[in-house]
Amino acid sequence: MLGIVAAVLFFVAFLINAAEIGTNDTFSSGNVMLLGLTLLALHVAGIGTSWHSRRRR
Repeated sequence: MLGIVAAVLFFVAFLINAAEIGTNDTFSSGNVMLLGLTLLALHVAGIGTSWHSRRRR
């Protein structure tokens, strides 16, 4: 799930950069890209993956 959110944030950062949209310092393309990288790192670390409980057989 976090990987999908990271991909969406990367796309938003690309659109901000490609369209040269003037945003304030909080929502600049670099900051949005860093949020995406943070979520991608959490996904790779296993934070956003689903855990299945072990069933007794």
